[in-house]
Amino acid sequence: MTTEERLCVLIPIFNDWKVVELLLPHLDRVLNDRHLTAELVLVDDGSTVSPDDTFVCPPLAALAPVGVLALRRNLGHQRAIAVGLTYVYQHLSPGAVVVMDGDGEDDPEDVPRLLEKLAVEGRRKIVFAERKRRSEPLLFRLFYRVYRWLHFLLTGVRVRVGNFSVIPAQALARVVVISEMWNHYAAAVYNARIDYVTVPTARARRLGGSSQMNFLSLVVHGLSALSVYGHIIGVRLLVLTGTLMGLTVVSLLALLALELGSVTPLPSWTPYVAALLVSLLFQAVTACVVFVFIMLASRQGASVIPLRDCGHFVHRFTRVTPPS
Repeated sequence: MTTEERLCVLIPIFNDWKVVELLLPHLDRVLNDRHLTAELVLVDDGSTVSPDDTFVCPPLAALAPVGVLALRRNLGHQRAIAVGLTYVYQHLSPGAVVVMDGDGEDDPEDVPRLLEKLAVEGRRKIVFAERKRRSEPLLFRLFYRVYRWLHFLLTGVRVRVGNFSVIPAQALARVVVISEMWNHYAAAVYNARIDYVTVPTARARRLGGSSQMNFLSLVVHGLSALSVYGHIIGVRLLVLTGTLMGLTVVSLLALLALELGSVTPLPSWTPYVAALLVSLLFQAVTACVVFVFIMLASRQGASVIPLRDCGHFVHRFTRVTPPS
């Protein structure tokens, strides 16, 4: 197998060791049926449940060798991916990396489709799985729609993909130096203008257990994606504030003209409306200016560059031998 053909599968895990045991045989069978082989790297994101005590690697034909990359502390899903990709780039040098979740919601059946698209694109572009149908409860999907609408309103970018993707080697060399990847992998790729394409997929159901992502974690995840576009959000807020300022000034001038040119006195509540408009405008301007200065200050500060900094979070890398 040539270096270009070498494949690596990267799966971040936090305590879901029993669930990933169910996923691996399915993924192994899909790859083996297509005569594909891949090295498997499980990123242990500071799990409180040790894989040494609970994880039994199932017999695998296509996924070998199997390695567990243990982090020194829990970093969260996105940062675990950043550390894992950096380690793979520095030490394994595959031709492409498949990034997927370990709970089964990223369907293994879609992996060959992503790889086929990668080949069609000449192994130059990152291939993302685009969600056309989700499997979560109705309430989650409702909140997700609201988030997508807010995301587009604030950034002008539509949320269409998650972590499930295939990264070719030449794109991986660019990804590992993107500082924004420390906050959100997919948003960082979009913001860095790295070439990508999408393949429509349907989100599968979780194989077992319950998700480690609670409501607070989901909110933080959404805000992390928005933080990547802080410069765009700042400009849009400035434009919105300028528009509000113009409308307020026009409204106040109109009220003043009515007061001076009308024989009929204006209603008694008119001064209160004018004061409210001025107060709201002042608060909007203040909030916008504070946000913009925070954004500018953050751009001058030190950023985490995965290729330079992620090694500090790696505890150890161990090989796991499946039973024969």
